[in-house]
Amino acid sequence: MSLPSRTALVPFISVDNMMRLVLHVGIEQMMVELAEAIEADFRRWPQFDKTPRVASHSDIGVIELMPTSDGQHYGFKYVNGHPANMRQGLQTVTAFGVLADVATGYPLLLSEMTILTALRTAATSAMAAKWLAPCDSRVMAMIGNGAQAEFQALAMKAICGIEEVRLYDIDPAATRKCAANLAGRGLRVTPCATAEDAILGAQIITTCTADKQYATILTDNMVGGGVHINAVGGDCPGKTELHRDILLRAGIFVEYPPQTRIEGEIQQLAPDHPVTELWQVITGAAPGRASAGQVTLFDSVGFAIEDFSALRYIHARLQGTGLFQELDMIADPDESRDLFGMLCRAEAAARVA
Repeated sequence: MSLPSRTALVPFISVDNMMRLVLHVGIEQMMVELAEAIEADFRRWPQFDKTPRVASHSDIGVIELMPTSDGQHYGFKYVNGHPANMRQGLQTVTAFGVLADVATGYPLLLSEMTILTALRTAATSAMAAKWLAPCDSRVMAMIGNGAQAEFQALAMKAICGIEEVRLYDIDPAATRKCAANLAGRGLRVTPCATAEDAILGAQIITTCTADKQYATILTDNMVGGGVHINAVGGDCPGKTELHRDILLRAGIFVEYPPQTRIEGEIQQLAPDHPVTELWQVITGAAPGRASAGQVTLFDSVGFAIEDFSALRYIHARLQGTGLFQELDMIADPDESRDLFGMLCRAEAAARVA
């Protein structure tokens, strides 16, 4: 089955087919390729429409739309974040996305994005670490061992050469889950009893916790010089993971400042506190790590261009796999102005049947 082109049928990637595609490509290989696709789009950052995500916040979570376009393709993601879902056996984050053709407005792809978001988030983290972390980084601390943890660890292994991951979570069962899932995947896995233990000897520290609150996962005295912090969990207003004093002495790198100042760790700082956009580092427009002893922080909240990159990558990667279904989503009458006639013909056919 080949991908539909100018037709009303839209390829749809279900959760099952997304898993099949990931395994067809290989988990680590897919994250390498996703990071390359995201980096390529970061290099042409000025070509994109950019806006903070459209968010509907409640006391228990958030529902968001994340749109962008490069003038040829348009993409958006629907995503939620509901930390209390875990207590009901539900996912904290779920998502789906659409890629469309700007010239016609027709959708080109509908895809699950719960798995794809985990992959692209990890790929983006590792891409940032490639540019910002110490070049000899071999040990990573993973604080918060929930749904994102294994993806983060494997992306850092595949893209940055990490050899050991040190795990900590307030829930020991989450750490046991993560350690079991990473067994046999080429990493030394070290479960730790405290966050302090986890960061010992780590050049890259990733925080990815779920609670929607102002939290202090890392205090200033825990963080020595020369490390790279990948702060993933702080991704909405009122939700942070790092003590403010860490931010005040770190070189801070972000995706899109108008969004990150609302949702990221830097919501704790003055609106004019200097930050560097990651795309500027990648294109050479701004420096990255300034010295071996500098603390660098990627204040990662996720931005629509990363989802756009992931959707375009998946659309291209589907070719020849047959790992999709064709959905009859778009009414396509024989005469474009005769939509009612299409309904009449269906009515007549129903009478005959």
